[in-house]
Amino acid sequence: MSELIPELTQQFFNGLSLGAIYALIAIGYTMVYGIVGMINFAHGEVYMIGAYVGLVTLSAIGVNSGLPLPLIILAMLVVAVAVTSAYGYAIEKVAYAPLRGGPRLVPLISAIGMSIFLQNWVAIGQGARDMAVPALVTGSVQFTLGTDFEVTAPYSRIMIIVVTVLLMIALSLFIKYSRIGRASRACSQDLRMANLLGIDTNKIISFTFVIGAMLAAVGGVLIALAIGKLNPFIGFLAGIKAFTAAVLGGIGSIPGAMLGGVLLGLAETFAAAYISSQYKDIVAFGLLVLILLFRPSGLLGKPEVEKV
Repeated sequence: MSELIPELTQQFFNGLSLGAIYALIAIGYTMVYGIVGMINFAHGEVYMIGAYVGLVTLSAIGVNSGLPLPLIILAMLVVAVAVTSAYGYAIEKVAYAPLRGGPRLVPLISAIGMSIFLQNWVAIGQGARDMAVPALVTGSVQFTLGTDFEVTAPYSRIMIIVVTVLLMIALSLFIKYSRIGRASRACSQDLRMANLLGIDTNKIISFTFVIGAMLAAVGGVLIALAIGKLNPFIGFLAGIKAFTAAVLGGIGSIPGAMLGGVLLGLAETFAAAYISSQYKDIVAFGLLVLILLFRPSGLLGKPEVEKV
């Protein structure tokens, strides 16, 4: 019993850092769905591309360049955000804008096609094998909670949590107080009425794709630094998990995406630690099924009211 609390603390920290990545990706799903009612299944590949761009930037700078470590990581994040925001904009214009207003199944198929295209695009350009990412952020904080069990918090995982919290606060303030943020909230309530009131809805839709891509890129770079490897197919499963997190929290709700990501990360981590790592996906998606059975709108989502 004396070691139970430290073990739980360790697993809670691990789950929180994993959930933070899911939350960053899930926001892209929930923002797009909240405004245009579509699911961007190519979003996981944007996360993967962000990780690759970060690695290419690191290779260009050089691990032994002599630059301060925070400056190198900042350069990786800035370049990844810039490139993936362009990808997000292009995906919206190529795979969604021409199909807007048509049957909902058509954009869904288009998004899946874009996902497969981006996977193979990167696999051809960078190779399908695993690529190693240099361990820039090493070391950890270690402490005991009155027992011999030592809780370890790697600096790379701490960085994930801190950066995610700062980005969530910044995004929430931006959506609440900025002009384009208020326009986004208006579009999420009624896209057609917002258009009639003079809001450039096409601009707002592109904005949501760009913001989602930027956050996913940050998640890709951070998790690549923490895990130390990547391949062109990491985006598929991460995207599915993030979509699950968005639905879990209430798709269309930004706070719901954050909450869903954290809960999913914790569920996976505790399942892997106390049941088996082979069952972590079963537990995660089983949790989703339960939520959909008893609260279809998600934890923080609002039930859709059909207008007549």
